[in-house]
Amino acid sequence: MKIEILTLFPEMFEGFLTSSILGRAVEKNLVSIRIHNIRDFAANKHKQADDYPYGGGAGMVLMPQPLSDCIRHVLSDYQDEEAESMPKVIYLSPQGKVLNQKLAQQLSKEPGLILLCGHYEGIDQRVIDRYVDMEVSIGDYVLTGGEVPAMALIDCVTRLIPGVLGSCESILEESHTAGLLEYPQYTRPAVFNNDEVPQVLLSGDHKKIGNWRRQQSLKNTMKKRPDLLSRAALTEEDYRMLKELEDSN
Repeated sequence: MKIEILTLFPEMFEGFLTSSILGRAVEKNLVSIRIHNIRDFAANKHKQADDYPYGGGAGMVLMPQPLSDCIRHVLSDYQDEEAESMPKVIYLSPQGKVLNQKLAQQLSKEPGLILLCGHYEGIDQRVIDRYVDMEVSIGDYVLTGGEVPAMALIDCVTRLIPGVLGSCESILEESHTAGLLEYPQYTRPAVFNNDEVPQVLLSGDHKKIGNWRRQQSLKNTMKKRPDLLSRAALTEEDYRMLKELEDSN
């Protein structure tokens, strides 16, 4: 996957792109990530990329000229590509579709992403109308810019690309992938500060362990995010477990 980041603050991504799992994915060429400084495309001598909004009001708005020139510059590298191979242009915005695991899975199958990081009061609407394929938000709150949301989207999406994580099973079992929250995890030692690991996990009985994990997943979801249960694909056995959990409370 190719990811292009358009930002006023490229320095914010330096450590993020070279660390941990994402850094190794870049080293292995599983993901290609380039950063483009929007200010480099400003036509004025002061490299100003924002201006006051028409109609008045507080704050500044990113101007259409540097943004559109930056986007066109990036798209020029894809001019020989077929339509289905073109990257999707995403504007990180509090007005966008909220990022969840389903959307992340969809985006992980795209050949490329162009992530437009807004700042201040947003960007000129004409850029959105002409270039943006999708607006994405990471939650119902407002941040100072789109850089942090872009990092969240990149981390969420790239880890779903085959080869980025060591085990495909870890993706299948984690929270939200199957519509439920994940079960509790334990590691060595078996006893820590007099607290013991559940005996079933030490039994070696994979069927019992699987049943325990499913029960704990249902328990976690019922306790922390009961709203997810109405949307999850539950079996008759799941409903039986839920009934037992409700009766025990």
